[in-house]
Amino acid sequence: MKIGIIGGAGYTGGELLRILIHHPEAEIVYVNSKSQAGKPVYSTHTDLLGDTELMFTEDLYTDIDVAFLCSGHGESKKFLEANPKFKSLKIIDLSTDYRDQSEGFVYGLAELQRDKISQAQYVANPGCFATSIELALLPLANANLIHDEVHVSAVTGSTGAGQSLSASTHFSWRNNNASIYKAFTHQHLTEIGMTLGSFHGFKPTVNFIPYRGNFTRGIMANVYTKFSGTLAEAQALYRTYYATHPFTHISDSPVDLKQVLNTNKCLISLEVHDGNLLITSIIDNLTKGASGQAVQNMNLMFGLEETAGLRLKSVGM
Repeated sequence: MKIGIIGGAGYTGGELLRILIHHPEAEIVYVNSKSQAGKPVYSTHTDLLGDTELMFTEDLYTDIDVAFLCSGHGESKKFLEANPKFKSLKIIDLSTDYRDQSEGFVYGLAELQRDKISQAQYVANPGCFATSIELALLPLANANLIHDEVHVSAVTGSTGAGQSLSASTHFSWRNNNASIYKAFTHQHLTEIGMTLGSFHGFKPTVNFIPYRGNFTRGIMANVYTKFSGTLAEAQALYRTYYATHPFTHISDSPVDLKQVLNTNKCLISLEVHDGNLLITSIIDNLTKGASGQAVQNMNLMFGLEETAGLRLKSVGM
């Protein structure tokens, strides 16, 4: 596939480049960036020195098969309004702009609607927190087993805030620190409600407390709700649901973030305590929570093996 990346200088654009450069069926035709035009891609994404000679450009071409929109939230709609010729292409948007599935976009959570993604022209990539929390809850929602409020506490690394500098992303503030933000109001609650409501029409109350962590990348979501079954029943339910999905796996042991960093995996561990099911879901916010999931969606849209280019190794240590 011939690929154009719009907004390639940010974190998601860089992660997308790292994956697609080594994808067996991908050819990156151009990487668009207004701020970095005329500079080598490796001048911004310095780890790519020796891997690519691509240059950032302000030019836009439509002689491609798929466009990845990696600019900030609110920018994708502006881009497509200003460049209507792109609407004839396949589009994968990594912003929040079309996650409501408006204007023909399909919500790109493969573990929810892989077949729809396979037939889609436009895909809206899910949010990173939403991905982790939805994957924690899909098996319960599918079995109509969410009857009470859902409680979530989840922590993300500094890359979840994007590349723009702010007081809460500065190293001296973030290091040796932790904080809550957007408690009960996080923007990803909208798509989580949409996803859960697609099962049986029931939208449970999701009480979500997000945390900023003092690390770079990764999300750990701890989710719990009432559950009348045993741990063995919960594990069987989850393993059955994810049996045909190559990136989501159930662990018999507690999980930690280093198991998923730099991969497209979601790892889930389960515990039952006094009638509550605790689901711990971990992902890398830049891969499974963003660019890796976007490539997974591209693979489905073009009829490729879902795992193509995504057999990525975790940091491990």
